[in-house]
Amino acid sequence: MQALSIAATGMAAQDLNVQVIANNIANINTTAFKRARAEFTDLIYQAERLQGVSSRGQNNKIPQGAQLGLGVRTAAIRNLNIQGTLTNTGNQLDLALSGRGWFQVTGADGGILYTRAGSFSTNATGQIVTQDGFVLSPAMTVPANTVSINISQSGQVTATLATQTAPQIIGQITLANFPNEAGLLPLGGNLAQQTEASGTPTTGLPGDPGFALISQGYLESSNVDPVKEITDLISAQRAYEMNSKVIQAASEMASTVSKNLGA
Repeated sequence: MQALSIAATGMAAQDLNVQVIANNIANINTTAFKRARAEFTDLIYQAERLQGVSSRGQNNKIPQGAQLGLGVRTAAIRNLNIQGTLTNTGNQLDLALSGRGWFQVTGADGGILYTRAGSFSTNATGQIVTQDGFVLSPAMTVPANTVSINISQSGQVTATLATQTAPQIIGQITLANFPNEAGLLPLGGNLAQQTEASGTPTTGLPGDPGFALISQGYLESSNVDPVKEITDLISAQRAYEMNSKVIQAASEMASTVSKNLGA
């Protein structure tokens, strides 16, 4: 019976839906994490009777056909790049973005990767790096005798040295924007990679039209809403149970038919 396979696609879809929700909840405290949403589309339809054709060879047209849907499939898992709230940390190398934009960092292969997680540190040579040691791009080095670092909303980085009263400029942070942020490839570790779907990035200074402002001493929190996730989880669970009921009912109907044919 086709009902078995149709309901099976529904159960598989809801299983994936629960996995997406589980990942959202697991990352509820991950810096700058963007929640995802599973999106589905119906499968191909099987025509039992075509609409618009002649009725029994006459001029009258059939107004409505009989199209049997064959289930559901995954269309996309969309990352929702909605602004998260800013949390004050007091750390002078913690940076949060308010608005559109991505920090650029140099990956292990020398290519540019993108992140919204601005929890930076300095490495052994004084370069500003991510938690995994990827160097912020454009690269800049904090002098060894630095007393304090100031990063403006427009991304200008200055350092006050122990031997000087006036701060000196050590670099300028630039941001990248994409025509389609949802098309970026998530790599884990709060990093994303450009793809053909994301389009070519446009770089600019923080505060430029269409680019975020930087808040020093803050981090962007995850945009996961726990209440919504629990609600979505309950809904997915109910949908899974209903599909399993369809399978059970279809199985019982097939068993009845088999018994009757055997008699």
